[in-house]
Amino acid sequence: MSSDSRLIVITGVSRGLGRAMAEAFMQLGHTVVGCARNFEQVRALRRAWPAPHRVFSVDVSKDTQVAVWAREVLTEIGTPDLLLNNAAVINRNAPLWKVPAEEFDTLMQVNVIGVTNVLRHFLPSMIERQSGVIVNFSSGWGRSVSADVAPYCASKWAIEGLTQSLAEELPEGMAAVPLNPGIINTDMLASCFGANAESYPTAEQWAERAVPFLLALSAKDNGRPLSVP
Repeated sequence: MSSDSRLIVITGVSRGLGRAMAEAFMQLGHTVVGCARNFEQVRALRRAWPAPHRVFSVDVSKDTQVAVWAREVLTEIGTPDLLLNNAAVINRNAPLWKVPAEEFDTLMQVNVIGVTNVLRHFLPSMIERQSGVIVNFSSGWGRSVSADVAPYCASKWAIEGLTQSLAEELPEGMAAVPLNPGIINTDMLASCFGANAESYPTAEQWAERAVPFLLALSAKDNGRPLSVP
């Protein structure tokens, strides 16, 4: 990497915001290390994103998988300058009492436990270096609520509290930020809004604004609940 290039680790890079961010960071000359659950999508990304970029098949809800991934990244590539916990799922629209237990559990495993798994295995190296920014993706539904997405709201409210607590534990020079990305036309939004999702910016359009914003985050932003402008 060049002296001004950063190492950026992103979860959930196979589609949506994760992929759009990864490709925008690459275009700016930064090195991206990503992960996603779907092996076929990961294999396609490996062909599309040449070295020094790396993509791994990882289910962030599985601590053992995250441990292996983090160890390989930290040993062979380095400590992240920017760690983006983006991977998330949403429940099918339904009142809370109609959401199946398995669906609720899976959502919490990915959206909350997945974030803590990634933090558990990457943070010690970042703390030892005493630098780096962690961005845990929240949502407008992490600061407000809506009918039929109670599990998703609960998971994102959890991310807000978890991240602000983490911010108080980090050494000086680091930052943890809960980020509301805004409303973007992704598969996740379409599952809630249907055809109305097309009224909002695409992930690629969003990334044009979001990536410079993310690169500008620093220790002064520690603990601040932010939104992409």
